Amino acid sequence: MTTATEVKTEMTATTGGVRTAVAGVSGYAGGELARLLLKHPRLQETRPMFIGREATTLSELQPHLYAIDEQELPVVPYPAWSELKAAGVEIIFLATPHEQSREWVPQILDAGLRVVDLSGAWRLKSASNRAVYKLHDADAELAAKLDAEAVFGCPELHHDAIRNARLVANPGCYATSIILALRPLVAAGLVDIEHGIVCDAKSGVSGAGKAPTAKTHFMHAADNLSAYAVFGHRHTGEVLEQVGLPADALQFTPHLLPIPRGILSTIYLRLKSRMDKVAVEQVFREFYAGHPLVRVFKAGSLPQIQYIVRTNYCDLGFELAADGRRMVLVSCLDNLLKGAAGQAVENMNVMCGWKEEEGLL
Repeated sequence: MTTATEVKTEMTATTGGVRTAVAGVSGYAGGELARLLLKHPRLQETRPMFIGREATTLSELQPHLYAIDEQELPVVPYPAWSELKAAGVEIIFLATPHEQSREWVPQILDAGLRVVDLSGAWRLKSASNRAVYKLHDADAELAAKLDAEAVFGCPELHHDAIRNARLVANPGCYATSIILALRPLVAAGLVDIEHGIVCDAKSGVSGAGKAPTAKTHFMHAADNLSAYAVFGHRHTGEVLEQVGLPADALQFTPHLLPIPRGILSTIYLRLKSRMDKVAVEQVFREFYAGHPLVRVFKAGSLPQIQYIVRTNYCDLGFELAADGRRMVLVSCLDNLLKGAAGQAVENMNVMCGWKEEEGLL
């Protein structure tokens, strides 16, 4: 009888790929994950498994994927995690609610699988930042160990740690747009932190998830623009931890745009001393050298949502005031791709030793 380990070894040796599974394939991010994994050049002989609440087919849950294959692809009810391991699955993506991921991840890791979790369950190191999710752990000691072990899944910042991680916490969409914009400048010691940083961010409606609410259905969102979660958005803690900012240094206000997808974050800050545009641009280009999914615009050119929608790029641009100190940064990404499913595939690529951009360009 062939063991799961022997299946894994044989599969990897013959295809160069890994077998993956997606839990929570019915949502927007889950659907994008399915599409990307089915088209990924490394996974053509190791078809992903799709997992949902009940037995159905992928095209029933995601009709836009109906023609992606000649055969109907099954969605199976949640199995025992050991069954996935025996079937050759090595990496599982969790596109599930925060509470569900928090409960399942210890079990999945115990079964010997590696996890890329798209929820906020494992992103935050500080308990005070994590409190926004109101998570409850059956085993608090084990959860604390996994909090410490989890790697924040931003390949541009933590490539080497992701490579060897068992648990990768995929970043939030707003957080990704702000972190990628601010980290190079703050890391270089160029930002006047005491002056404060203001981030005005706007997202398409898909960022709120697939389940409709009173504020996301058409009659509210269409022809409208609204601010929400002022002084309390759950992605704020990610920015503080990953950029290295005190809580009172950042004011982040998200807004709901009447478009399906895309995020534009406009960030206002002051530099410690006068700089010219060429020097600032060089800071960004050096920081993101070797990371092709972040595109740095020429000084004075600003990104737009239409440039990044349905791509896995994060576009960064800036403008300096005449005094050389006041700066406006603009960061754009697709919240379902670079802000969710695409970045999750990036993390898989890094975990497998492949290029970050494989299957995403």
